[in-house]
Amino acid sequence: MPTYEYECEACGHKFEATQKFSDKPIKTCPKCSKRKVKRLISNGTGIIFKGSGFYETDYKRKRSGAACRNCPAGGSCGAKGED
Repeated sequence: MPTYEYECEACGHKFEATQKFSDKPIKTCPKCSKRKVKRLISNGTGIIFKGSGFYETDYKRKRSGAACRNCPAGGSCGAKGED
């Protein structure tokens, strides 16, 4: 779920809220209780892949040990059918 930033135009209180995409924006300030809250536009965050499972199991190719003619300095990229 994304985290949204909000700011109260009445008291200047800034806060964050984790909400579903389908949730309506917050309108009431938790500090002063006035209905002057606006959602701020932010850069957001990038996708963070934690752990070893994503790259290791999905995209990494096994190295064959043979030199590949397409690799710099005759390296071994593990590409199939390239030698």
